[in-house]
Amino acid sequence: MEIASVQELIEAGVHFGCRVARRNPRMEPYIYGRRNMIHIIDLRETLKGILRAQNLLYHMAAEGSSILWVGTKRQIKGVILEAGERTGMPIVTERWIGGTLTNFSVIRSRLRRLEELERMDEDGSINEYSKKMIARLHRTKRKITRNLGGIREMSSIPGAMVVVDPSREYNAVREARKLGIVVIGILDTDCDPTYMDIVIPGNDDALKSARLMVEQLVGAVEEGSANHREALASAEVAEHHEDEVTEGDPRPTRTIRPIPEMLTPSEGEATTEVASEESTATAVAVAEPDVAVEGEVAEAEVAEVEVAEVEVAEVEVAEVEVAEAEVVEAEAPEPAAEEPVAEETEDSPPEETPSEDEGPAKI
Repeated sequence: MEIASVQELIEAGVHFGCRVARRNPRMEPYIYGRRNMIHIIDLRETLKGILRAQNLLYHMAAEGSSILWVGTKRQIKGVILEAGERTGMPIVTERWIGGTLTNFSVIRSRLRRLEELERMDEDGSINEYSKKMIARLHRTKRKITRNLGGIREMSSIPGAMVVVDPSREYNAVREARKLGIVVIGILDTDCDPTYMDIVIPGNDDALKSARLMVEQLVGAVEEGSANHREALASAEVAEHHEDEVTEGDPRPTRTIRPIPEMLTPSEGEATTEVASEESTATAVAVAEPDVAVEGEVAEAEVAEVEVAEVEVAEVEVAEVEVAEAEVVEAEAPEPAAEEPVAEETEDSPPEETPSEDEGPAKI
């Protein structure tokens, strides 16, 4: 996207505004000064607005959205017609019909009526009417073509609208704002910029300045539309390639199963009996290893139990031997110490014979 230089804007007279008496106070931020009772527009704000509008229009055209060009001034009609022809977008160069956007269904019905009248002219069915009726139909056709011919290809609400001199096209601006459409305004110092989403301050009365600013926006729309067409073409090529691959060989994940043979009733019964016998033999063969495994497990468990019992018996025998040894040690008498034998006297009492129950006699 190319943008005009400041020198080109000055040569086209974009910096000239309206007379001081006609200025709108809300345009003060976009006014550089005044000379000979004429306001001079700040071209820095003009370049800033052109850049913002170019970026927006490029992305909207690349997404496939339509752009509506509006300009009904006598000197601006030719510029808007050229913009519509270059971009293929809808335009409005005559009086703005109330409800063109907000009452779009009725507008579409009038466009269908225009197509019907054109079809009658082509096939010659209009000649069946009287001369007065034919003249009336032709007049209706000219009127619809003049007012709605620029938007006959607009099948839906546009994504953005470019307006030259919004103070003159205030009905179009109001309808666009009501529907949430982005409004880009090329406006002079006598307009109100508060209703614009993107403001491009400049001389909207001179043909040369208006053509320069509109061409800057048209270039952005053309580039975006070209990218959109390329994207659609690449998508169609990819879809066509996928269709060719699908129509060829079968999918690799699809397995081709053999068709089962049809059997007679006698063969079916024999096949069923053989299958049942094979399943029974298989079940028996599977069950036998299970029984053998269970027997081996039971024998192993019995052996483990016997080993455990033997170990317990050995432990009990060892405990009994230890207990007997302790009892024997406890019953063994301690050796008596040698003591001198006292002489027996008459006065000494006779010795008592100890009994077996009382144990050894005490000395």
